[in-house]
Amino acid sequence: MSEEDVIKRRLIFDGDGTGEDRRLNVMMKIISKWINTADESEEDCQVISDKILAQLALVEHSRHRSEFVRKQTEEQNAKYKALQAEMETNIRIKKREISTQKDELEQAKIIKQNRIQYDLLAKAIAKEPPRTEMNKNLKVLQKELAELASEKKQLENKLDSRKKQFNVLSTSANCLAEQLANDTKENSLGNKSKIVTVAPEAELMSE
Repeated sequence: MSEEDVIKRRLIFDGDGTGEDRRLNVMMKIISKWINTADESEEDCQVISDKILAQLALVEHSRHRSEFVRKQTEEQNAKYKALQAEMETNIRIKKREISTQKDELEQAKIIKQNRIQYDLLAKAIAKEPPRTEMNKNLKVLQKELAELASEKKQLENKLDSRKKQFNVLSTSANCLAEQLANDTKENSLGNKSKIVTVAPEAELMSE
C-alpha cells in the first residue's frame, strides 16, 4: 500500500476531523490486548469487552453524527445554491427594471420638456387676439388696402392728366411766345418804314 493510499484511508477514518481515527486506534489496541490476554479472568474479559462495546458505540455515535452533519451540510449547500440562483435571478430582474426605469425617466424628461414648451406656446397664443377678431381686422386692412390702391390709381390718373395739361400749356405758351416775338418783330419793321416815308414830306413843307 502506497503512502498516498494510507493518507486517504486515514482521512476516511478521521471523517470530518472528529477523532474517529483515534477512537479506532484505541479500539484496535483494546482488541489486541483482549486477544493477547486470553488467560485473564472472566471479569477482566468482561471489562475489556465493555470497553470495546463502548468504543464501538462512540464510533457508531460519531458516524451517525458525521452523517447527520454531512446531510445538514448538503442541505445547507443546496439551500445556499438555490438562494444564490434566486439572488442572481433577482439581480437580473432588478437590472432589467433599472434599465426600464432609466428609459422611462428619459422619456419622462422628454415629455416634461415638451409640456413646458407647449405651455409657453399656449401662453404666447393666449396673448394673441382670437381668430374671429384677427379675421375682422384682416378684412378691415384688406378694405383699407383696396381703398388705398384705388386712391393711388386715381392720383396716378390725375397726375397723368396734369402732365398732359402741362404739356398743352407748355406748347401753347411756346407758340404764344413765338407769335409775340413775330408780332414784335413785325411792329418794329413797320415803324421804321413809317419813319422813312414821313421824312421827305417834312423837308418839302419846310421849303
